[in-house]
This record gives sequence, C-alpha cells and structure tokens, in this order.
Amino acid sequence: MATATVELNEQTAAGPEGPNNTPSAPAAEKTESLWKDVWYALRQNVPAMVSLVIIVLLALVAIVTFVAPGILPYDPYQQDLSASFEGPSMAHWFGTDQQGRDIFCRILIGSQISLTVGLLSVAISLAIGVTLGAIAGYKGGVVDTVIMRFMDMMLAIPSILLAIAFMAALGRGIDKAIIAIGFVSIPEYARIVRSQVLAVKQSDYVAAARVIGDSDATIIFRHVLPNVMPSIIVRATLGISSAILDAAALGFLGLGVQPPAAEWGDMLGRGRNYIFAAPHAMIFPGLAITVTVLAFNLLGDGIRDAFDPKSRAR
Repeated sequence: MATATVELNEQTAAGPEGPNNTPSAPAAEKTESLWKDVWYALRQNVPAMVSLVIIVLLALVAIVTFVAPGILPYDPYQQDLSASFEGPSMAHWFGTDQQGRDIFCRILIGSQISLTVGLLSVAISLAIGVTLGAIAGYKGGVVDTVIMRFMDMMLAIPSILLAIAFMAALGRGIDKAIIAIGFVSIPEYARIVRSQVLAVKQSDYVAAARVIGDSDATIIFRHVLPNVMPSIIVRATLGISSAILDAAALGFLGLGVQPPAAEWGDMLGRGRNYIFAAPHAMIFPGLAITVTVLAFNLLGDGIRDAFDPKSRAR
C-alpha cells in the first residue's frame, strides 16, 4: 500500500509529463490533434490560403533569384539610359526606371531584401522579446517592473521614429535596417508573452515542475513557453508584415538599403519624383509592398482564427 502511494505521488508531481520530462502518450496525441485541427481550420479560410500561396511563391522567387540570378530576362542592375522610362510592354512587363533598368526584374530581385529583412528582424524581436517577457511574467516583482517599464518607454515612441533614430546611430545598410527594425519591435513581443505567462504560470503542471526540482529556466522554456506558442506564432506572422513595411518606409526616406540594391521602398521613393511622367515607376513597387504586406496580414489573421476554438467550432 505504501509503495502504491509513493508511485502515485511521483506521477502527480510529474504532471502531464513522465518522470523524465518526456510527454506522455495522451499529451502527445492531444498536441498532434491540436495542430491537425488548426491546419484543417486554416485550410477552410480561403483568404489565408491564397495569402499562403502568395508568400510561398515570393519565397521561391527570392530563393531562385539568389541561387540563379541569370534566370532573369534582364540584369536588374544593368543601366541603359536609352531605354529610360519605357512604359509597360511585352519587352518590359512593368516598364523601366529612370536609368533604363527593368522594373519587373528589380521587383523580383527585391523580394530577397524584403523577406530577409522581415524574417531576420522578427527573429531578433522574438529572441529578445520572448525571453524578456517570459522572465518578467514568471519572476514578477522588481524584475517585472524594471523590464516592463523599459518596454513602455520604447512603446511611447512611434516605431518608425525609433527605427530612424537607430539608423542615424548605426548608419545605412541592410544589416543596420534589420537590427533597427528588430529592436523597435521587441516591446510588442515582450508584452504579449508576459501577459500569457502570467496566466500559465499558475497552472498545476508548473507547480508540479517546481515540486520535482526543475530550475526556473527549465520551467520557462520547457513548460511555460510551449503553451503560449500560438500567440507567439500569430504575432510573428503579423510582425513580418510590419517589418517589411518599416523596411520600405526607411528605404522610401533614403535611410534603409542603399542603391544600387533593388529595394521596394527605395524604388517607390525614387519613382515618386516621376509620378506624372512615368507613374509605372512608382505603381509597381507600391503594389509589390501592398500585396506582400496584405498576404502576411491575412495569413496572420487566419492563423489566429485557426487557433481560436470558437472559430473552429463554427
């Protein structure tokens, strides 16, 4: 009878996981079922699936043009002043810019920069923001106050102005743009994760992890963060669109990626000077930014609805 009691207490302390912190069969099946339900709900969302196709195509274009730039019909950096501001035609689908470069090829090659900035800046925001938010929410007290007040100070300044300040301090270039955009987005992730952790840390399985002697770092990264992952995924998807838009804004102002690199915001900014003489030089880069940002926003909304049990029930 005493042996049975000891075994029962060990199982209770281990929570939803076994004594070696490995997920039990029912927990693994439940997790797998959740992701299947999310994927099924996402497939029913037509705008989200169309957006996903657009994003996949953009990613393929960026990869192919990076690996084999010779596949493009024109060199996106080759100038031909005799062909300046040619309108859209069979030879140049999107026309040419002020230096005679093919706009269609420059938009395709520009997808590399936009997606790179979007993904890497969000990776920086996630790594720092999630860590700070998790620590603030889990530890509480003075640690929480110090971290979140600093985040509030950053949020008090518009993100684009803060990014411009970072660019002024760091200098121009794609690497500087990634760092600037990544850092200005940290508070958003920190606040989201903190609010989720405050709710999750009161759960029984977190208390059980403390009983069996898990360290705070183990509890945060093995038990707490996996349960707030849906919110992180949704915010990261929406964050990529914000990062692409911020990168375009910096390029438009001449503070981001510098010529001759084909960056959509820089192309848009230079094309605005010829809005009446050659509107295509501004319209097509603007459409590229709009379609990409809209695709990530719609996909993020679809993922959020897919994780919502009420939406899946409808």
